[in-house]
Amino acid sequence: MRVIAIQGNAPSVATASACNEDVGEVPKMNLPLARREFLKGSGVLMGTLVTGSLLASLAPSPVWAVELKVLSKAEGEVLMAMGRVLYPHDKLPDAVYALLAKDLDAKAAGDAGAAKMLKDGIAALNKAANGNFTKAGAAKKLQVVKAMEGQPFFGAVRGQCITSLYDNDMAYATFGYPGSAWEKGGYITRGFQDLKWLPAPTAQASPAADL
Repeated sequence: MRVIAIQGNAPSVATASACNEDVGEVPKMNLPLARREFLKGSGVLMGTLVTGSLLASLAPSPVWAVELKVLSKAEGEVLMAMGRVLYPHDKLPDAVYALLAKDLDAKAAGDAGAAKMLKDGIAALNKAANGNFTKAGAAKKLQVVKAMEGQPFFGAVRGQCITSLYDNDMAYATFGYPGSAWEKGGYITRGFQDLKWLPAPTAQASPAADL
């Protein structure tokens, strides 16, 4: 996870006595947090986590900030809003969608062509949304984004969403993913049936593992 951390991880996990393995609890994480004096980029995206939420309890601070080197704050916010249209998740905080803007900005910093494509694409989103994409209604945002499908800008943002939105500790905590298990014996004894939103299988459908 690519973040500006102000404090290291403070893991707090239990171990399974039988195999001396983690039970799948998500430890405290490095969220995209930064002190003001460290933020010297072209734009800065900032916000706070919802008080009392799972992520707020895991983070060292409820305040998050992401530094942009090429894009402005307003341009970063447009990418965040587009990310929510492409992959809408009410449970994911803005801090996760800010990682999308940060990762795209990092690519733009090393590629003038990518920077121009992003800036032109963002400008096109704003123009199609009557001046400000981030303030448009949900239906209008969807209409504008669908109209850009097939364009290089659309493909670049959509492709980056896959890793930026889902390959980070905040998404893991939100969706209940306990992390890699292969090096700890696999999922049979660690997280195989941890998905809370699925009904529990019958004993016949999921017999006890023969270990």
